[in-house]
Amino acid sequence: MGQDQTKQQIEKGLHLYQSNQTEKALRVWMRVLEKSADPAGRFRVLGCLITAHAEMGRYKDMLKFAVVQTDTARELEDPDFLTESYLNLARSNEKLCEFQKTISYCKTCLNMQGTTVSLQLNGQVSLSMGNAFLGLSIFQKALECFEKALRYAHNNDDKMLECRVCCSLGNFYAQLKDYEKALFFPCKAAELVNDYGKGWSLKYRAMSQYHMAVAYRKLGRLADAMDCCEESMKIALQHGDRPLQALCLLCFADIHRSRKDIQTAFPRYDSSMSIMTEIGNRLGLIQVLLGVTKCWMIQKELDKALESIEKAQELAEGLGNKLGLLKLHCLCERIYRTKGQQRELRDHVVKFHECVEEMELYCGMCGESIGEKNNQLQALPCSHFFHLK
Repeated sequence: MGQDQTKQQIEKGLHLYQSNQTEKALRVWMRVLEKSADPAGRFRVLGCLITAHAEMGRYKDMLKFAVVQTDTARELEDPDFLTESYLNLARSNEKLCEFQKTISYCKTCLNMQGTTVSLQLNGQVSLSMGNAFLGLSIFQKALECFEKALRYAHNNDDKMLECRVCCSLGNFYAQLKDYEKALFFPCKAAELVNDYGKGWSLKYRAMSQYHMAVAYRKLGRLADAMDCCEESMKIALQHGDRPLQALCLLCFADIHRSRKDIQTAFPRYDSSMSIMTEIGNRLGLIQVLLGVTKCWMIQKELDKALESIEKAQELAEGLGNKLGLLKLHCLCERIYRTKGQQRELRDHVVKFHECVEEMELYCGMCGESIGEKNNQLQALPCSHFFHLK
């Protein structure tokens, strides 16, 4: 298959993919990969396969194609192609929650001296790196990366990138319990979708709605949370977006838990857990297990709560997710206080404070811990943050 035919077939696949005929598109692209003798065309088709597998939540396949793409880029000896393939390696590892590898690939990208194309990718590299630092609960570095990605988005007038960064910032502030900002950033993302997103994939709309739903729930605005989450889930189901379906199910379960409707929450946690397990989203699994633990605690089933905590703790330790560990120690503290088990209680109080210190989650002004309750935060230009009050 020559250059022109390769190009035609890639376009044919894209047309099928955009009309929601994903499996047909994958077959067309796989045929190009097998038959094409054009290395640049092979590189492009690998890019299509990587994106498609990412959106379906087939992250291991995504990584496999990213490795082949990197080999193709080396064959082409083109620094721009190499930067793009390393970004895809970083993103695949980010999705698989291999955060240290993600950071390392991102650093490789930033050190490559490509042309202007590589510079345009730097915003996406910074975003991926920020998401990885957030996964490791290294908040100051995560914020630095997100702000750098936002600068690249503004300088290159890249509204899609700006939309993705706003969603990540929403996630960042939700974790640190500044719920005003956790809502502000995904609302900004939704505005960008409305103003500029006519030709964009619907996943941008779905993503912003999902992050708004999370913030609304945390603010206690459960009807608004439900509306946004339903909108997001509708798009996720239309597009076969498994990762987003899992997140929406988790959000639905959390909304029902907030309403103290535990019987409705449990099956949604179960459905979310099974998709997260299938796609390998271990960070999401920790969130599901935290929700399940809180349900058992509401029902005063403390031993079952401890079983969920044990599973979540293993995952959080494996990933290096310090915020997850902190939350688990906090729940253990409450359980052992109720049970009157003083030794275990003291053990978890100590571990909780070790986590706070390790993450440097103290306000530089008042000395109180950050992320304990809903509080507005202010970030300095050096990415240190403190309580607004």
